[in-house]
Amino acid sequence: MPTPARLAPRLVLPLVALALVTAGCGGSGADDEPSRAAASPSTDLPTGDVEIPSGVTPTKAGTELAFGEKATVAYEPNTSKSSVLDLTVQEVQAGRIADLSAFQLDAATRRSTPYYVTVRVENVGTGDLGGAAVPLFAVDGDDRLIQPSTFTSAFDRCPSTPLPEKFAADATTTGCLVYLLPDRGELTAVSFRPLQEFEPITWDGTVQPAAKKKARR
Repeated sequence: MPTPARLAPRLVLPLVALALVTAGCGGSGADDEPSRAAASPSTDLPTGDVEIPSGVTPTKAGTELAFGEKATVAYEPNTSKSSVLDLTVQEVQAGRIADLSAFQLDAATRRSTPYYVTVRVENVGTGDLGGAAVPLFAVDGDDRLIQPSTFTSAFDRCPSTPLPEKFAADATTTGCLVYLLPDRGELTAVSFRPLQEFEPITWDGTVQPAAKKKARR
């Protein structure tokens, strides 16, 4: 009796080219075309039902940060979870689509460029955000927002997983997120933007080149 063929692991692709972030404080729907907000960079981001602890000051909308700098944001992924996070985009490195050779990729995905974003997250609020997605998007040269990808099996190079199952007050984690930029796009920034009416908080800096291929022996 023939042995059944083993199925290759899959890369779970998110929606790309969103005009705005749909998860966050209050959420909203995405438009068909990307658009720019006209809010003042000094405007406070909305906090919704998120409790802001005494002594914690959220980062203003429109703030531009360098890799390695921290933003403090209210985050409400759904009606049952909310807290305040310190987010630090520590490093961004370009990858090669060959890095994903163990996964089943369609033709469009094979034309994308992977980027690996190292992020430090600390819960400085009072709620538990266990299992929530890290609320960061990649921005490409066309000002499109790209959601991080996930995997059906382990991808050791950059696991691209949500927050730990328990992530209450004072919890800290450092993780790596995978962003696949379509049409061999270039990552220009990393963004936190809860609503279209507000300018995003963004990080940019020097993107590390893809690791050199190992020479064959």
